[in-house]
Amino acid sequence: MTRFLFAVIISLMSMTVTAKSIVVLGDSISAGYGIEVSKGWVALLQEKLNEKAPDHVIHNESISGDTTAGGLARIDRALTVHKPDIVIIELGANDGLRGLPPTLIKSNLAEIAHRAKLAGAKVLLLSMKIPPNYGKRYTDLFYNIYPQLATELGVPYVPFIMEDVALTKDMMQQDGLHPNANGQPVIADKVSRQLMPLLK
Repeated sequence: MTRFLFAVIISLMSMTVTAKSIVVLGDSISAGYGIEVSKGWVALLQEKLNEKAPDHVIHNESISGDTTAGGLARIDRALTVHKPDIVIIELGANDGLRGLPPTLIKSNLAEIAHRAKLAGAKVLLLSMKIPPNYGKRYTDLFYNIYPQLATELGVPYVPFIMEDVALTKDMMQQDGLHPNANGQPVIADKVSRQLMPLLK
């Protein structure tokens, strides 16, 4: 029995040492606003990893209402605490809803990605869209931030993560902004397709 317990302890220690860390830095879409966190896309993505890449652990550093400036203020601590191999950035929507300059949003996202890469992490950028409250020009400038950044920084990105969710009534909460539990698996699948190649 003693030898068995010793073997188990060594095995667990080995798993802890070799576990690879993924940080999700996001806002309410990733924080699971309005639903049980266990049903959010981040939790569902972890379930996928448990099957396909069990040596990866996701740390969800997402806060409802957060902006790119907030993410920039928090990234250094997340990098220090979790020492991630991959950082998934899902930010910008709240900046866009406030009508902040696209150049500022892009600059903040670029700096977050830059710091993550300097820390040795791969970066995956998740694209968002906003309602056309500020007109087509602003909306287009906002969305174009993501593919532009992906090209400039040489990082992969996921096109609008709610593309197949936002206009589907039974996948959205009553506020029309946040996906409900039905929409979460769709988002998890979309992110998973871009994330899996980064695990190699």
